[in-house]
Amino acid sequence: MQKTIIVGAFAIAVATTASFAAGEAKMKITSSAFQESGEIPSKFSRDGGNVSPPLRVEGTPTNAKSLVLIVDDPDAPVGLFTHWLVWNIDPKTTAIPEKGVPKGAVEGTNDYPNLGWGGPQPPSGTHRYYFKIFALDQTLDLRSGAKRLELDKAMSGHIIAQGQLMGRYARGR
Repeated sequence: MQKTIIVGAFAIAVATTASFAAGEAKMKITSSAFQESGEIPSKFSRDGGNVSPPLRVEGTPTNAKSLVLIVDDPDAPVGLFTHWLVWNIDPKTTAIPEKGVPKGAVEGTNDYPNLGWGGPQPPSGTHRYYFKIFALDQTLDLRSGAKRLELDKAMSGHIIAQGQLMGRYARGR
């Protein structure tokens, strides 16, 4: 059974298992640096230290083969702006340290365009930043530096669970 979700510019078919369809495979992503809908400290922005925040992942399904982390800003003037792409994260991962990438994980090119984390730097106002975690039923055969559209396409039909955390950032606060 499949359902469709929107990830970036793609409508993605999500592989649903009985447990995911029943809502048992919901994942949770949190940060000790900010709360859900809270303000992201400037040290994680391009105005500050431009380091990725610490993250905690819970509820990964036991049948997951890999995790994907996507951080994006839907409020950017150019439309959806991707700040971080990380895939092939070991499904046993429960913590991603500040300024860190899990061992063996692969990073893609963000929309700055740079490899790895590119912190918030909105031109004006307060923007929302979504930290999305996806559990997949496979690992991905993507090269380091791949872009968002390539990642979205590779994930299509392989998502078995997901979770998200939203933080806000405005320059000069």
